[in-house]
Order: sequence, then structure tokens, then C-alpha cells
Amino acid sequence: MSLLKLTTAQALIKFLNQQYMERDGKEQKLFKGVFTIFGHGNVLGMGQALEEDSGDLEVYQGRNEQGMAHVATAFAKQKHHGQLIACTASVGPGSANMVTAAATATANNIPLLLITGDTFATRQPDPVLQQIEQTYNLGISTNDAFKAVSKYWDRINRPEQLMSAMINAMRVLTNQGDAGAVTIALPQDVQGEAYDFPESFFKKRVYTINRIKPTDRALYEAIELIKGKKKPIIICGGGVRYSEAATTLRNFAETFHIPIAETQAGKSAIESTHPLNLGGIGVTGNAAANIIAKSADLVIGIGTRFTDFTTASKHLFQSDDVDFITINISEFHAGKLDATQVVADAKIALEALTDKMDKIEYRSSYENEIKDAKEAWQVELKRLCETNFKSEDFKPEVAGHLDDTLVEYEEVFGSCLTQTAVIGTVNETIDDDAIVVGSSGSLPGDLQRMWVSKAPNTYHMEYGYSCMGYEIAGALGAKMAAPDQEVYAFVGDGSYLMLHSELITSIQEKKKINVLLFDNAGFGCINNLQMGNGMGSFGTEFRMRDQETNLLTGPIMHIDYAQSAAGYGVKTYTARTLDQLRDALEDAKKQTVSTLIDIKVLPKTMTDGYGAWWHVGVAEVSKKESIQAAFEEKEEQLKKARQY
Repeated sequence: MSLLKLTTAQALIKFLNQQYMERDGKEQKLFKGVFTIFGHGNVLGMGQALEEDSGDLEVYQGRNEQGMAHVATAFAKQKHHGQLIACTASVGPGSANMVTAAATATANNIPLLLITGDTFATRQPDPVLQQIEQTYNLGISTNDAFKAVSKYWDRINRPEQLMSAMINAMRVLTNQGDAGAVTIALPQDVQGEAYDFPESFFKKRVYTINRIKPTDRALYEAIELIKGKKKPIIICGGGVRYSEAATTLRNFAETFHIPIAETQAGKSAIESTHPLNLGGIGVTGNAAANIIAKSADLVIGIGTRFTDFTTASKHLFQSDDVDFITINISEFHAGKLDATQVVADAKIALEALTDKMDKIEYRSSYENEIKDAKEAWQVELKRLCETNFKSEDFKPEVAGHLDDTLVEYEEVFGSCLTQTAVIGTVNETIDDDAIVVGSSGSLPGDLQRMWVSKAPNTYHMEYGYSCMGYEIAGALGAKMAAPDQEVYAFVGDGSYLMLHSELITSIQEKKKINVLLFDNAGFGCINNLQMGNGMGSFGTEFRMRDQETNLLTGPIMHIDYAQSAAGYGVKTYTARTLDQLRDALEDAKKQTVSTLIDIKVLPKTMTDGYGAWWHVGVAEVSKKESIQAAFEEKEEQLKKARQY
């Protein structure tokens, strides 16, 4: 048996270089590169291995460990899991910064490999710099925090453990139905420790994305259920995109005249203008999808996790005889809502169902309901795109909260732009194949409702975890995956302030992204939530501290984000009118460096709900009548929701 004497880190890098992914006959390297932020916990191990021989792996320099891991997650998402970027960080706080990103990847079932520096396996220098000492267990380190947010977790205390650990890591990273974060904790002494690895460990390994076929029994049960249903609705989830099943879904819907509603992850699989595409569904959905969903007698979920936003906390589907069919490669997700389970690849399952439904000559009983719902929504969408603070009949979309303070915001901002009008203007101005990226705050709701997707796979929303700080890093990841397309990050001021450091990485890598910064001086989405449930505006507006009351109720803060980003080398613009916004968008297209448009928008001008309820925790006891009323309303709505 041939042996190669390598350090553990060197062996890991050599192994990663030999991993390949094959989908539908097309093969490529699984790992494009490695994101790094070096510290004492990984620089002399992983760092040395990468410097000496990185193979075909490109080495990227992150600015924030969470940020670089978000980049890697977005890259894998935009690549439909077909190619990955690994991340390595140092011991202690360096690795801990990636916990949030690991949770984001796992919540979204997106593969992400994290190689975390760790304390010494020998324990000789304990406590080493940045080590946490738990008196009840000296084997615990910061990296144990990853166990709760990883699909696979391992610590390599001896070099030979690397082999079984990485084979298991690849099992999870290439499992389309149960992917997520994989954490490999590498003590810094073990990284540099040598071992005679068998050469067979470094053979070329090709992982095929197998299209799992549905069982005959599952198809039989699905068809038996479909036979008796008149008004089904399809929910297009992220699994449709990852399976690359959009064309098959379109044919299925057209053949049997079944409307399609989109989750955040499924949006842009099929163009928004398709006659059967109702658009976003659920809490952040539009009126068309939600109206049809309420009376549907069959819900066909395809590649969806059925989150609370999609189902409106299991409240949306109100028909007494509604049933569920779920097509999903994950048995866990397929079993939700007591659905008839079709555990299979979306494309293969739809083809099989099409064949069997053709034989029974199935067709839904919809007449004009789909067309009427879409047309009504188009009227509402046009209104949203044309909202104007200066019009005589102006009313905030989220009215009754801060109505009297909007003039104050206008004076501070020097702008009276509404958020919905800005989104409409952006949608009509940027290229049809541009990729839009978002994650948190009010923008995901606005975009799921309002955004008209004109080309496939151009809507990139992280809403499984709705992680603030994903947006700019996610845009960079999407750009790395699709370098020939323009990419736009839709980000609020609150999320921008949390994490925007990978803007610098975009400049370093010459991967141009465009940041659309919606500044409403606060955490506007959560302000809506608290005020909509009986609270006052508390701790969610960006205001100075009032010296008399000692509360955050003083003047509105004004921040020049364009000036700040310009210091990084970003091409920046300020937009206080729609004309300025259009000019900035057009000029940004001509740039080769990343851009940022600082857009001041009035609070409460984002979209409001369209007939979907969301179950949130409301105080059962309060001195305020408004909170008492909110609790009673919550209890009433719960009576109409499914319990499981």
C-alpha cells in the first residue's frame, strides 16, 4: 500500500482537491476554493498547507468570519448545491463568528464546510490563548457550540481520524435532502502533525446527484387523492430550483391547469408573468396567492419546508376538506402537515405524476378564478409602485403607527421616497437577468409580493433563517457563482450596520456587486410587529437618547452611508428622488467596481399583510388594553389554525 507522509492540514487540502460533483452527466470540481481568516489557531496548519500546495483551490481572504461563510453559503445556493467553497477560521472568537452562518446554511439545507481551528489536543499549553475552560469538562471548546447548528460535526484529535471524518463530511455535503453545515474542528497541534496517509484516501471521488424515483405506492396514493380534488394549488419551493425542475413544473401546471404559488426559495423558478404563477404565498405573500390558497382543496408542496411564513402559521388553508401532497427528497420535510408523501426528486416525481394524471384525464375545475386573482393583484401592484407621499390621498401602507412623525423623517432625510415606489423603480430599471439578493427586515416581504422575476434563478432570498447581515455577503457569493450577471443586494440600514465588511472583499476580488441601501432609520419591520400587537415604538427607531427622559426618543439619527462606503473604494450615490434613483441605477451599470446607492425611505411605506396571519408571542398579561386586545385576537386566530 502506497503511503504519503503529510500533515493533517496538508492531507485535508489534498483530499478537497479530489472531490467532484456530477449532475445529469456534467462533472466539475466540487470545491472551487477556500475562504480564510488566519489566526494562531489555523495559520501554521491550514495556512501552511494552502501556501505550500493549494492545488486547484482558489484562496480567498475574508473580512469577517460570519460574512465569508455567508458568501460560501450564497455561492452554493446560487450553484444549486453543485459547487462549494470551504471556510477556515482560527480558534475561539474566529470560529465562534461562524456559528450564525452555520445555522443559516443548515436552516436552508445548503451545504457549507467549516474548518474551525481548535485548542491543543495534547492540552500541554492549556489554557491556550482564546480558550474557554469549562471546569466540568476540559475537552469542551468554543467549537462545541457548532453541534446545535451542524448537520455533521467532528473533532480530529489524531491525524488518522481525518479519513473517516471527511468521508462522512462528504456524505452530508452531497446529500441533497439533508444538507447543511459540516463542522470539522481541527486542534492547532493536530493540523501540523504528520501521518502516513494511504494514497487511496486521495483518489478521485465523484458524487452524483441522483434523481430519486418515487415508489409505486407513493404515486398510487397521490393519484387516488388527486382524483377527488377540484381546486388544487402548487407551492413551488426551493427544491424545484435545486432539482432544476422548472420546465417540468411549468408543463405539469399547464397540462392540468393548476395555479402555482411561490415560497421565497422557489421564486424565479418560473417567470412571474406566467398566467398560472400567482406569486408569493403566505405571510409575505400577495393577495392573489393567498386568496386562491384559502379555498384550495389540495395543496401540492414541491421542495418546500412548509415554514410558518409559507403556511401562515398553519392558518392559511381554510377549506374544510383540504389535503396535502408533498414532493420532497427529504423524508422529514415530506411528512409535514400529515401530507401524502412522495419522497423523490422534484423533476422525476412530476414527470411520473404527469404520466399517471394524463391517463385519468385529470384537469382542475378552475374557471376564471386564477385570471381574476392575478389581474386584481396587478392593479394593486401598480398602486404600490406609484405611492407618493406628496399626493393628497396618501396613506402609509402600515398606517396608524407613526403617521404624525413622517414629516419629521422627511425633514431629516431630505427625502420622501416610499419603499414600494423605490422597489417598483428598481424592478423596471435593472437588467432582466440581474440577480436580486435579500434576507431580513421588511424587504423580503416587499420583494416576494412585488418583485416581477423575468428570468430564471434571478431571485436569491435567504429566508430559512432570515439572517441579518447575509445580504451583502450573499450578493458576493451569488456574483462569484454567476460572474456574468449583475447582482443587487437589497439591504436595510439595520442589517447593513450589522455586517457589510465583505464589500471590501468584492473590491479585492474584482467581483462587482450593487448595494441598494434602504435607510428608514430603524428596525422598521420589527417596529411594525410591536406596534401592530399593541406596543408603542420602543427601541426600534434609530433616535438619540433624550437627556431628560433617558429614553431613546430624541432626534432621528442621520447617517451618510454613501460617504462611509466611499472610503472603502466603493462607487457611491445618494438618491432622494426617483429620478436620482434611476440615474444612479443606470450609471451603476457602467461601473466595474462595487456600487452603493444610499436611498432614504420613509418608515411605514413598505407593504402590509395580504390576508395571512402570523403566530407570534403576545403577552398574556398587560396593563395596556391594546396588548390585551392583541392577545385575544391571537387566541381567536389560533382556533382556526391546524395544530400540527
